[in-house]
Amino acid sequence: MKLENTSPERIAALAVAQRAYFGSGATLGIDFRREQLRRLGAAMKKWERPLCEALWQDLHKSEEEAILTELSIVEGEIRNHLRHLKRWMRWERHRTPLKMWPSRSRVVSEPLGCALIVSPWNYPVQLLLNPLVGAISAGCTALLKPSPYVPHVSRVLEQLIADTFDERYVAVVQGNREVNGRLLAERYDVIFFTGSPSLGRIVMRAAAEHLTPVVLELGGKSPCIVDRDADVDLAARRIVWGKTLNAGQTCIAPDYLLIHRPLRERFIEAFRREVRRMHGDDPREDRHLVRMVDERAFDRVSAYLKDGHVVAGGAVRREERYIEPTLLADVDPSSAVMQEEIFGPVLPMIAFDELDEAVNFVTEREKPLALYYFGAESVGREVIRRTSSGGACINDTIMHIANENIPFGGVGNSGMGRYHGRESFDAFSHRRSVVLAPTWIDLPFRYMPYRMFGWVKKIL
Repeated sequence: MKLENTSPERIAALAVAQRAYFGSGATLGIDFRREQLRRLGAAMKKWERPLCEALWQDLHKSEEEAILTELSIVEGEIRNHLRHLKRWMRWERHRTPLKMWPSRSRVVSEPLGCALIVSPWNYPVQLLLNPLVGAISAGCTALLKPSPYVPHVSRVLEQLIADTFDERYVAVVQGNREVNGRLLAERYDVIFFTGSPSLGRIVMRAAAEHLTPVVLELGGKSPCIVDRDADVDLAARRIVWGKTLNAGQTCIAPDYLLIHRPLRERFIEAFRREVRRMHGDDPREDRHLVRMVDERAFDRVSAYLKDGHVVAGGAVRREERYIEPTLLADVDPSSAVMQEEIFGPVLPMIAFDELDEAVNFVTEREKPLALYYFGAESVGREVIRRTSSGGACINDTIMHIANENIPFGGVGNSGMGRYHGRESFDAFSHRRSVVLAPTWIDLPFRYMPYRMFGWVKKIL
């Protein structure tokens, strides 16, 4: 299935229509925003079956994984925004210093305006619709661009949006990177992009032309440290789960493993055992093991197998885009598998003798989107203090993204800006400061020629 590129004329027309619709004030009221959130929630139920079927067609993603990692996250986000929207929209009281008496100070969140949301293929439902929840609750309009690499999902998403919203308010455009270029030539009030750091730079350059604010959710090589005090069996179970979820095609998947040297052999055995426990003796037969998105991705990830010694897994089948969950040992830190984000079910392993070695290894590289530490919590807290990453887990992987009450986002090379919950509302809002000055009194001290300045100076 191949998607047809949306024409430049239609993109321009949608941009004009959405700007006019936002300018009409239709999106500003709380009743309107709540109704649109409810409509999106109802659409998630109505289109659940077509979305699950499309995810299976494009990614071999099982219904259970589709609901757990895509649909339920969006539905939870909608519930959270409906629950708290009134409070988020309320004018906030802030302290006013004596020098400004008797004025009062407030902060109000206003929508930025017309939003562009561009999503990737790895979680094509969640990563398109979750930001949309924030745009709706903030009072913005939104132009949505799903990925052409998952055409069945992108087509269903287009139908879902057209069935749910007026295109002057929310609309979908389809196509390849040529369409991305045409989209980025238009002016928006905010751009929300999820993808690779290289594409993030392109988006940021385009946004700079209009000084458009951006939220960039990128990626990077997220390290996983298994320290001397770790529960090896539990660590292996949670790392295997995090690495085989979506076949490792997850921006926060453990990308490489730093392990305390005496634990190396125990971890290898535990890794093999946990793969069998989760995916059976032949993972290729497991319907829960997602496939690589296309042949190009398969070729890139399978080529990493030559960068180390395969100690678990290693089977591949190109015609099925299948790569067995694989653990690599004896990996050279300068090899390709340690230089590029893997985005597949291959985990390179490097042993360390002292924790300082592992910490230095992480800090000498670009800041990752996630960091995982297995060991004593007190030591894990110290590792987090000494490193930087978008998010982190101690004695777990992935799960920080599942809590809509804490922010999710990158830092440095792994992105900028945050979303989920209140952070999503804020990502599409401008927090506007307002001073309310009374008219019943007008103190003369601020006016030239500044009489009684000695007294005024004391309260400044």
